[in-house]
Amino acid sequence: MSHRIAAKITGVAGYVPPKVLTNADLEKMVDTNDEWIRTRTGIRERHIAEPGVASSHLATEAAKALLTQTKTDPEEIELIVLASVTPDMMFPATACLVQDRIGAKKAWGFDLSAACSGFAYALTVGAQFVGAGTHKKVLVIGSDKMSSILDYTDRGTCVLFGDGAGAVLLEPAETNEGILDFEHDVDGSGGQYLYMPGSGSLNPPTHETVEKNMHVVHQEGSQVFKYAVRRMAEMAVQLLERNGFTKDDLAMLVPHQANLRIIRAAQERLGVDDSKVIANIDRFANTTAGTIPLGLSDAVGQGRLHKGDLVLIVTVGAGFTSGAVLLRWAY
Repeated sequence: MSHRIAAKITGVAGYVPPKVLTNADLEKMVDTNDEWIRTRTGIRERHIAEPGVASSHLATEAAKALLTQTKTDPEEIELIVLASVTPDMMFPATACLVQDRIGAKKAWGFDLSAACSGFAYALTVGAQFVGAGTHKKVLVIGSDKMSSILDYTDRGTCVLFGDGAGAVLLEPAETNEGILDFEHDVDGSGGQYLYMPGSGSLNPPTHETVEKNMHVVHQEGSQVFKYAVRRMAEMAVQLLERNGFTKDDLAMLVPHQANLRIIRAAQERLGVDDSKVIANIDRFANTTAGTIPLGLSDAVGQGRLHKGDLVLIVTVGAGFTSGAVLLRWAY
């Protein structure tokens, strides 16, 4: 059974901080090298926010670019849903900080935490309010400053992530445009393979938790890899078949950018060629909630998306969270 929502994306914008950290730079910081990183992840470089720049600042820049692009008055925005695992602070919500900075005086908002699936979840949540007819303009943002929770002595994790944000505007859709269907799930048993043990209510910050390195990303890469490859392909096939489409109908696959080998393995299982896949991990690495909107923004900027195109978003994240959204591009 499909889950059509009468909402469509009418604009997308991305933002990454100007500082670039290359693989060559990382060679000077940790026991790794450019060839090892490129062959195992597909990453050449990533953008890193300076001290004092937080997820809210990245999100604000993406939101401002989107409002300018779509010629939208900030006071027309009614809701802001912001996905992040690196909020500026536990409270207030990062969405509140963005709301104030962009002048969206009539909007309410909240944060959503689903790791790398965060933007897909936020997109579906925001679309529900538009589809229900209660909101006409909703801002959905994915923003993460992953560099703030990385251990730059751990070569298994620090090479994988970057900082960045992206935003989309959601508005009411007509029949056969916008979001056609979605599929989300969680396999919480996978939480032990990708997590940050410190900073929450279980292990609040203390000298001991800092000494034990509990406030950074911990990952068991092989488990994450196997789950991501299988689940991304499964969701892609399921959504297409459930809505009467085949891979040949698909104009663009926008996968989460965790690892180029994951992207290519899922792509191979789905049976689509490179021309139909967005892969910008080489420039941005894994920006967590930022990867999908940055991918969509790249696709638009490269002239690879056109009105009426069938687009499939697929994500897998810590938790294990999984998310997929099938949509008709609306502009």
